[in-house]
Parts: sequence; C-alpha cells; structure tokens
Amino acid sequence: MELTLLGTGAPGGLPVPDCPCAACATALGDAARAATALLVDGVLLLDLTPGAAFAAARAGHSLGGVRQVLLSHPHDGPAVEVPAGLPQPGRVADGRELALLTGHRVRTVALDSPGSGYEVTGPDGERLLYLPPGGAPAGLTEGNGAAHGRGERAPYEMVVVDVLGRPDGLARLRAAGAVGPTTDVLAVHIGHEAPPGAELTRRLAAAGARAVPDGSTLVIGAYEDVPDVPRRTLVLGGARSGKSVEAERRLEAFPEVLYVATGGSRNGDTEWAQRVSVHRERRPGSWRTAETCDLVPLLAQDGPALLIDCLSLWLTHVMDEVKAWDDDEWAGGGERELRRRVVELADAVRATRRTVVAVSNEVGSGIVPATASGRRYRDELGRLNTVFAAECEHVLLVVAGQALALRG
Repeated sequence: MELTLLGTGAPGGLPVPDCPCAACATALGDAARAATALLVDGVLLLDLTPGAAFAAARAGHSLGGVRQVLLSHPHDGPAVEVPAGLPQPGRVADGRELALLTGHRVRTVALDSPGSGYEVTGPDGERLLYLPPGGAPAGLTEGNGAAHGRGERAPYEMVVVDVLGRPDGLARLRAAGAVGPTTDVLAVHIGHEAPPGAELTRRLAAAGARAVPDGSTLVIGAYEDVPDVPRRTLVLGGARSGKSVEAERRLEAFPEVLYVATGGSRNGDTEWAQRVSVHRERRPGSWRTAETCDLVPLLAQDGPALLIDCLSLWLTHVMDEVKAWDDDEWAGGGERELRRRVVELADAVRATRRTVVAVSNEVGSGIVPATASGRRYRDELGRLNTVFAAECEHVLLVVAGQALALRG
C-alpha cells in the first residue's frame, strides 16, 4: 500500500496567514505545509483540501483514479470545491466498514472529539490508521487490530496522527498495542506550536515519531528506520528555564509514567505547595506520582518510564543525611559517603531497564556563592550532573525555553 501526503499541516496550513510568530516566519520551503490530506494507492483520498489536485500533480500523481473521498473532521470556512471527476466527499458511519472494489477496506475508529478516525486495510493486509486534528482514540473496538484470533492487538504498520496536539492519543495507542516498536508514526496537522526544522524533528523523535515534507510518497510497511526513543535522558537548566516542561514533553506519548518528586511536601510552605500544584496540573491524568529520594530501588525495578524531578533536590537530601554542612562531619566521612551515594546512583542508572528522564539544575555558571556551604553544594551538584550525564544517551541544556542537545 502506498501513501502520498498531499499536505501535512494544520487545517489553516503553515505558515498561518497573517500570523507574525517566529514559527510561521521560518516555515519556508519544505517547512511550509498545506492542510493535511492523504492519497492512498491513488484510489482513496482522506480529507479534501484546497489545492489537492495541484498538490497531487506536484507529487507526480493524479486524482483521476480516486474512487472514494472521505472527510475526517469538520472544515471551517467556505466549502472546498470538489475538482471535476472526483466523487462527492463523505464519511463512514460509526461502527461501519466500507469496502472498495480495489480491495481496500475502511472502518471508523471511535474518537474522544468530533470527527472520524479511519483504519485503512490494503489489498495485501497492510494497515494504516489516520486520525483528524485534535483527535485521539476513545477506545479501540473489539477485534480492531486483533492478531492470531486471540483478541491480541497487532500494531499498525503506519499511524498518521496529531502527535504534537494530542500526544496522549499516541500513548493510548501504545497502551492498546496498536503502536509497536516497528510502527511508522507520522506527525500531521502540524501548526506553529513547534518551530520547524531541528526543533520539530527533536520533539517528534522523543515521541518515536517523524514528519515528512508535503508531497512525500511512502510505502506502508517498508519503513524500518523508526526514530529511536532514548532510554536515559538528563535535562539541565537554570531556574524557570523550562527544563521541567521539556522533560514532561519527552514522555507525553508514553502510556504510563511514574513521576518521582524528590522535593517532598515541605509542610507549611505555601509557596512550595503552589509550585507542586502547578506541576501536578500540567501532567497527564494517567501519570502516577511518588514522593521519594530513594531512587536506586526504583531504577532497579521493572516498570513504566520514570521522570525524576529533580536531582538537585535529591542531592540536598543526601547532603543533609551525611551532614555535609558541618565541616567536621564532612571531613570525618561525610564527603566519602556522599561520593559513595552518587556512584551508587550512577551504577543504578547504567543498569536500569526503564526509560528515565531526569531533571537537574545547572548552577555553576552564575555568581560564586558567598558561603562555604553554598560553594560546596554548587561543586557537588556539578559533579553529580557530570556523573549522571555520562550514563545517559541524551543530555539537553534548556536556556530560555530552548533545548540545546549536548549529547544525542
């Protein structure tokens, strides 16, 4: 089965007309995107958009062989003109399946938002899932994607979805087994939420997805170079740099995440409670939270992805335990015990089988602390970050909300 992406952008396209934002200003050449429309084997058109016939011609295809046009979502603005020779656009009713004379079958997928998701099965059995902008599956019906006749879900060969707008939808598909390690996940309905170019590529790769330029033609089931989601990532940054948001974004498309909060509740500190509340409200509802600094056992266990926020508070806790703020205790064994605890943590990160994203502060680039204890903490955090980063495939530095890749 062959798929041509006539457009890969949001309904308004990219750049958005009259939008002065930086993402739109740089959406030039291959980064410019028309509204998403998909041509399957030259016979099935999913979503009719303005200029679809010209887009097909530029990609070396014709719409003359299209036998069915299906719409996936309500279109704002004036009605789209149907090119001469194309059948009138329609929809497949919920719970129904459409069979084409070409051997293609189309069935609807239930969504949690207005519109229709379509599962397309080709004559040779390859399967494609396409979801509309802002759409996520509300539940995969019994037998949808079933394998071996046992009710198990076989992954789709290709999934074409709104990765940036609904990463939770991708997480649901992974949880149901509909997206597996070999599924080619394509991002469409791309707007100006993420700057085009390297930043878009980086964000999508963290979710195991990719984007292609308008006009690309792909053979479903033939793609093998699935983006490699890193197993261990360290996100560094200063105060309010956006490092926690970046870390959370990297796990939004995971079906399960355990958020490890190392800061504790700090009873009576209302400002701290407000910070914790903001973090909790930002997380997906499916994530669980553990308030602990006992990281080594968590890393040794099997389980869902871990988001550790943050290592700097873990270090404060350990330095309190070894009495690092007392010079005599520090010299009498506290320093040696801290080094042992840091090595133990690094060994656990190296051996873990879990996906881990950890957050830490970068405090060594500012003013030299005025106190000996402040300088001690700064030095030890720098050492901890160095040791932890050495065990990670990806290391990022976040500055003013912009993530710079230091490794990976």
